[in-house]
Amino acid sequence: MVRGQRGRRPATRFAAAANLPPGRPIGVRAADGTRLHVEEFGPEDGYPIVLAHGITCAIRVWAYQITDLSQHYRVIAYDHRGHGRSDVPPRRGGYSMRHLAGDLDAVLDATLRPGERAVIAGHSMGGIAISSWAEHFPDRVEQRADAVALVNTTTGDLLRQVQLLPVPPRLTGARVRAAGMAIKTLGGAPLLGPVHGPSRRLVSMMAVGRDADPAIGEFIYELFCATPPAGRAGWARTLVDSLGPYQHLGLKNLTVPALVIGSQKDRILPMESSRRIAREVPNLADFVELPGGHCAILEHPDQVNAHLRSLVESVSQDRRKSS
Repeated sequence: MVRGQRGRRPATRFAAAANLPPGRPIGVRAADGTRLHVEEFGPEDGYPIVLAHGITCAIRVWAYQITDLSQHYRVIAYDHRGHGRSDVPPRRGGYSMRHLAGDLDAVLDATLRPGERAVIAGHSMGGIAISSWAEHFPDRVEQRADAVALVNTTTGDLLRQVQLLPVPPRLTGARVRAAGMAIKTLGGAPLLGPVHGPSRRLVSMMAVGRDADPAIGEFIYELFCATPPAGRAGWARTLVDSLGPYQHLGLKNLTVPALVIGSQKDRILPMESSRRIAREVPNLADFVELPGGHCAILEHPDQVNAHLRSLVESVSQDRRKSS
């Protein structure tokens, strides 16, 4: 039981995550020694697809993608530091955009064979990890990636994009400051009994669309609760401080084909974030607008999976032609 959860009603068992196929654990060490939990699914000789999850989630959030894609591909998924079964850095300074990029690079280095390239997909903070990786390790992009998929993510201007409560333009600055404080506070707050009801409603409202299966909202809240407060706080601070108003990651180094997926009712990273990425990536493979909220990978898994398969098939086809 996670500390502070006494008295909470049992979480709905999310069938897709409960029925996740068994993975092959891989121990990976980040550059600073932090242990990252990585799992591999599907055929060992299959084409690799690497999955990076969002903040306060874990490998299991990719349950639909892992179950489907691992039938034909080698799916590699990992927990960000401070999440899931990865280590929580002992110091506050163990979280930064450089760490986010370096951890992805460490996973790629440990799991891909010499000369092997993958399709790398990231949801929310996982997409930020990919963009940060391209910014910090530009020479590695074409060495390790055939293509990337950026799902419900952003390159910056984080706080002005959050759509919790509409406010008049003259109050935008106050809303941005309030959003920053709220994200940092909620990120690191211990979850004691009395706050579970409001927290559950807020997390569910922000993360999923109104028409989503309620079990998805419960599952996202379960993952939120299971994320150590230090991990939540560390990444909340990093994202707010590094990608606040008018701050953006550059995309010029992300030269491989990019699939961009956004959701029309995303309250956390609204569609305009995805549209901006689609305009700025050097090599746009496809731009997809889906209904629903921030968790397209759970709310519309069939569509997401189909587009990921199409991306893999297109780069595999291109490789066969070039060889």
